Amino acid sequence: MTHYLHRLLKIEIDKVMSIGYLPFVILLFIGSVDCCSSIASADERPNIILVFIDDMGWADFSCFGNEAVQTPHVDRLANEGIRFEQFYVNSPICSPSRVAISTGQYPQRWKITSYLAHRRQNSARGMAQWLDPSAPVLARFLRRAGYATGHFGKWHMGGQRDVVDAPEITKYGFEQSLTNFEGMGPKLLPLVRKPGQDRPGKIWGDAERLGDGYQWMLRSRITGGFVDAAKTFIDKAQNQGKPFYINVWPDDVHSPFWPDVNAWPDPESKKALYQRVLVEMDQQLGRLFQHVRERPDLNRNTLILVCSDNGPEKGAGSAGVLRGYKTQLYEGGIRSPLIAWGPNILERAAFVDRDSFFSAMDLVPTLLELTGTQPPSNVTLDGEALLGTLKGQRGSRSRPLFFRRPPDRNSFYGDPNLPDLAVREGRWKLLCEYDGSRPQLYDLMSDPKESQNLVAQQPELTHQLTSRLVAWHQSMPADRGPQWKPKGTK
Repeated sequence: MTHYLHRLLKIEIDKVMSIGYLPFVILLFIGSVDCCSSIASADERPNIILVFIDDMGWADFSCFGNEAVQTPHVDRLANEGIRFEQFYVNSPICSPSRVAISTGQYPQRWKITSYLAHRRQNSARGMAQWLDPSAPVLARFLRRAGYATGHFGKWHMGGQRDVVDAPEITKYGFEQSLTNFEGMGPKLLPLVRKPGQDRPGKIWGDAERLGDGYQWMLRSRITGGFVDAAKTFIDKAQNQGKPFYINVWPDDVHSPFWPDVNAWPDPESKKALYQRVLVEMDQQLGRLFQHVRERPDLNRNTLILVCSDNGPEKGAGSAGVLRGYKTQLYEGGIRSPLIAWGPNILERAAFVDRDSFFSAMDLVPTLLELTGTQPPSNVTLDGEALLGTLKGQRGSRSRPLFFRRPPDRNSFYGDPNLPDLAVREGRWKLLCEYDGSRPQLYDLMSDPKESQNLVAQQPELTHQLTSRLVAWHQSMPADRGPQWKPKGTK
C-alpha cells in the first residue's frame, strides 16, 4: 500500500510540475486529536493553514516595518486579521524550531537542539538523527480525528545528507507529503541559474536517494510547486467533505538566494538577492491566499497562520530594532512575526497585538482547543492553550518560556561568547551561561533592544530567574553544548 501511495503521489507531482507556477505559501489546517471529544460535523470544523517561512526576520514584512520592499499579499492578511508582535519560536535555528511547532513540546525533549546534518555531526553534538515517530505530532492526532493532513515543503526533522534511514514524513500522521532535499519521501529538487547561463546547475543532487519520487525544477519556482500541491490537496479534501490541516513550509527565504533570472538585481548583493526572493515569495503566497478568499466554503471557515522558523541570517533579512540574528538567543534570533487571518474565526480585524507574548509551542494546544479536541491522556504539552489570545482578546503565557542555544553555536556572527540559556517571564528576559554565570537581565517592555542590563538594579529577580532557568536546563536531556568549543579555542 505504501508503494502504491508513492506512485500516486509521484503522478501528482508530475502534474504539479507541468504547471510551472511560481508561488510560495505555508498553510496549516488543524482539526482534532486522537481520543477525540465529540465534535460537530466535518464541515463545521475549521481548516488551518500554517505558513512557516525559513530564516525570515521579525521586520521583513512591510507590515512589520520593512520600507525597502513591499509584501502586499501578506500585508493584506494582516490588514484583515491580527498581527502579533511578541510571538516567539522555540529555538533560533530550524530543526528544533520545527519540532516545537509540530509537537507542542520543547525540542530538547527529543534531543533535536540544532539543525540536523550528517550522521557523525549529529552524534558529535549529542543529538538524535531524526524526530522520534512516537513524538506527539499534531498531524497524527488530527488525522485520527478525521482531518485530511498534508505536508508540503521543507521538513528538516530527519532525512538529509547521509541520514537515509529516517522515517518518511507520512510516518508522522500526514497522508501526503512533498518536501525538499531535507526530508524523506517525494520531493522537489533545485536547479539554479544566473543571468547569462544557458543551462542550469544542480545542487543537493545526492538528495535523489532520500525516498521515492523526485522532480528537478528551478529553485525560484519550487515554492510555487509546493503551493500548487497544497491547493490540489485542499480541493480534494473539500470535495470529500473533510476539514484539513496543512503544512506548507518552503525553503524560502533561506540562503543561497536564487530569484528568477528576470528579477536578478543589478548590482548584485546578498541583501538585494534576499529582497528579490522575499518579494517573489509574497507573490507566491498571494496566489494561495486568493484561492482561499475566492471560495466561500474556505473563506468562512479557514484560519491562516504565517510566521518564521527563526531570525534572519546576518546581512540578509532584518529583525528591525531587535538585537541578534539566527542562532542567537537575543530577541532577533527567536522572535518571529505572526499573522493570523480568519474572518469568521477571529474576533478582531486589522488589529495589532503588541503586548501578548506566546510561542510556537502554544499553537498546538491552542489549535486543539479551536477544534474542540482533547489530546491523548498520556501526552503532556509544554505549550499553553491561548485561544482567546489568538482570536484577539490579548493574553500571555502564564508560565515562563525557556530557551537553550544550539550546541554548536557558542560563537557566531562575530560574537565570541553567546549566552547559553534564556528565559522570558512577563516583561522580563534573562540570559546566562549553563551554570547561571554572566547573567543579563532586560525589561523588554521598555527596552526591546536588550541594551540596558539591569542585573545590578534587580539582584533578587536575577537570582530567581537564573535559578529557574538553570533548573529547567538541567531537567532536559543534555546535548554536547557544554563541551563544544568555538573554532580556534582549545
